[in-house]
Amino acid sequence: MGAPVAAGAAPPGIVIENGVTQPVFSYDDAIQEVVYVEAPMDSDGDGRRDLIEVDVIRPAETAAGMRVPTIMEASPYFGRDAGDPPPDRTRGFPGWWDEYFVPRGYAIVQVEMQGTGRSFGCPTTGGVEDTTSIKAVVDWLNGRAPGFHHDGSAAVADWSTGNVGMQGVSYVGTLPNAVATQGVPGLRTVVPIAAISSWYRYVNDQGVAWSTWSENVDFRYTEYLADYVSVGRTLPGSASAPACESVITGLGDAEEASASDFTPFWQERSYLPDANKIKTVGTSVFMVHGLTDYNVKTMHFADLWREVERRQMPRKIWLHRGAHVNPMSVRPAEWQAVMHRWMDYWLYDIPNGVMDEPMADIQRPDGSWETHATWPDAGAKEVALGLGPATADAAGTLSLDPTTGGPTQSFVDVVESQAVKIGNAEQAKPGRLAYVSPPLARDLRLSGTPELSVRMSTTADTALMSALLVDYGAGPTVTVAGKEPLDVVQESCEPEDVANRTGCAEPMETSVEITPERVLSWGHIDVKNSPDLRRSQPLTPGAQYNVRWTTLPSEHVIPAGHRIGLVLTGNYNANPSSNRPARDAAAVGSEITVHLNGSKLVLPVVGGTDALGF
Repeated sequence: MGAPVAAGAAPPGIVIENGVTQPVFSYDDAIQEVVYVEAPMDSDGDGRRDLIEVDVIRPAETAAGMRVPTIMEASPYFGRDAGDPPPDRTRGFPGWWDEYFVPRGYAIVQVEMQGTGRSFGCPTTGGVEDTTSIKAVVDWLNGRAPGFHHDGSAAVADWSTGNVGMQGVSYVGTLPNAVATQGVPGLRTVVPIAAISSWYRYVNDQGVAWSTWSENVDFRYTEYLADYVSVGRTLPGSASAPACESVITGLGDAEEASASDFTPFWQERSYLPDANKIKTVGTSVFMVHGLTDYNVKTMHFADLWREVERRQMPRKIWLHRGAHVNPMSVRPAEWQAVMHRWMDYWLYDIPNGVMDEPMADIQRPDGSWETHATWPDAGAKEVALGLGPATADAAGTLSLDPTTGGPTQSFVDVVESQAVKIGNAEQAKPGRLAYVSPPLARDLRLSGTPELSVRMSTTADTALMSALLVDYGAGPTVTVAGKEPLDVVQESCEPEDVANRTGCAEPMETSVEITPERVLSWGHIDVKNSPDLRRSQPLTPGAQYNVRWTTLPSEHVIPAGHRIGLVLTGNYNANPSSNRPARDAAAVGSEITVHLNGSKLVLPVVGGTDALGF
């Protein structure tokens, strides 16, 4: 544990060269310890506050008076399949963060979320208990919460400066979002990667369930996930105990009762309303997301980023062309370097210029990277395109001139493939409406979130409206393989993986196919939820409704000569299947009529109207 500091001697300190900390501390001699932090809750109802298990590794010099900041990874997956070590032994530190940062003067902390691994309590899939369990550990690192060793002795983080940075991918990246929006002093930065900002929008899209989660009528996602992360626990309060069984079953009951409305159950699991609290304590945000991530879809980063941007919080963002992956597989050397400088700046206050660099790094489909001052681009302006009637070479048109009068077009809600829905825009098809612009005179960049405003009526008392934004024109369609969330968090990510491009650093599989069109963005809404997402109301057949909804955020360049396309439809089968389209089976077979007067597509166009060239 090291020798005490001699009287008058200064404690050891970090070494800084070229604006970054240097690896001067021994990793082999680092101190490892297990701490159980008391959280201010009793999620399993056993009459005792939950204890949250924490693994710590820190430089040996911290036993001689050195104080260091902490990089934290909190997860519900620790011990999910590997089993648990003895309660006084760490489970080891998978990943490259410990070998890289401990020698540079950091502590690395792994936290097992309540109800998982060796932590007590019950998991609640995004509930307030998730947040409270992790927040307690930040509080312990700042002297605000009690901690204990396995033998009951007090564990005091007197080696901690109190400065904490949280990072992680998928659910492990969602927990930093959750804690940051509680405004926790000492949480200096968060790095949410492919992270959820609203559990409602992970399971549903604007009033209708994603089909992957709802194909089995008995499948209740929040219940499934809570049970999944708690399986195998042996401590009191595990999923096998009646207390947690009822808690976990209660999640499924509440989800089912919501019927995809944004009920208080889901409102509790949205981190957006509390985004202002990130600013109150000065927490910075470094977001990373794949533009083709159809698991944690892109609205998750964009919705929270919008709140962070609106309040001018310190921030940086990477948007890569890939799917649900660790950024180590995108460009490992650059990721390691930027994380080094980011953590040095925010946790050690080292002035290294990282905040003076362009805010946004964006990867294009061909693999190249660009830097921009911000995202969405500061030059992006909302451009409204009206929906027009058919012409000789289009089933419908998009133009800057709004349609006047009372023309209408109709389609029948029929389940077809995405390829059928978007193909041959010049042809009228019974299962969709297609609208296209004139050819573009120059390359056009979209940067932001497209929005639809459609006046419609239907023959049923329910309706699903789906919109697909399409680039019509022959060109390469690039597909980058993604991974399932558990694969991402459990894959090997050791320093040798980073060096050899294996495990988490293995390059993503990419395929390129020349196609006549490609989907840029898409979004769905249950029209019954259009007036109020919190509660659905049956529709009156034949009545007109003004429906507004958004598609996934867009960051695309449409080449000159291509045409902007909008396809309106109802239910469809996705291509690729990982798109997980929303579904409303009750709407299949109904006829939907779109009233062109008053219907429009609003695009975030860099350069505004003048950039369209038509």
